[in-house]
Amino acid sequence: MRAETPRVRTLVLDVPDWPGHLAGQHVDVRLTAEDGYTAERSYSLASSPEDGRVVLGVERVDDGEVSGYLVDVAERGDRLEVRGPVGLYFVWRPETGGPLLLVGGGSGVVPLMSILRHRLASGSEVPVRLLLSWRTPDDVIYGEELERAASANGVEVAHTFTRSTPEGWPGYARRIDAAMLEEVAWPAAVRAHVYVCGPTGLVESVASSLVELGHEPRRVRTERFG
Repeated sequence: MRAETPRVRTLVLDVPDWPGHLAGQHVDVRLTAEDGYTAERSYSLASSPEDGRVVLGVERVDDGEVSGYLVDVAERGDRLEVRGPVGLYFVWRPETGGPLLLVGGGSGVVPLMSILRHRLASGSEVPVRLLLSWRTPDDVIYGEELERAASANGVEVAHTFTRSTPEGWPGYARRIDAAMLEEVAWPAAVRAHVYVCGPTGLVESVASSLVELGHEPRRVRTERFG
């Protein structure tokens, strides 16, 4: 277990007979109280398929029954029910090719990180551009790893902050909009594979803007949180 931010925690689960997963998939986690009450939520896998582990990135949601426990209470040795891996729509494989455009907001970076880690671990050389939206500098998840990844050949990372920025920040300081996407995204003619994940409002706005910019709807894959 590792705290990524005050609200986000990385958890590594020991799942017997784990069959492996694809980059971009998720699992369902169910908690059962002593009185038999159950609550279940879906969480994206952050680990690459090469890792072989079940690594989750969980953000505490206000009044969240499951996320509150996983972020603030869970300890090493606790037992959870896990179902998965789940989902084939949002996955990326090296044979899918590129270029890749990964756009995320907040904890929406988690499945995008799985894709990025897979791209780096697999030896794929497809170009990747990430555009990530955060409220404040304290909300950045995987910051050091993203900085290292940005130094890798063919990987570009852009951040935008919507509430406050790092001191002396020269970059974007607003919500992701069409103008920002036009600057950061691959031109539509390149026919990039696009993955967008985050809060519903961000995902719908980004997906609509990309289609208006000429990207093929079938190449814009989306996953919503909330």
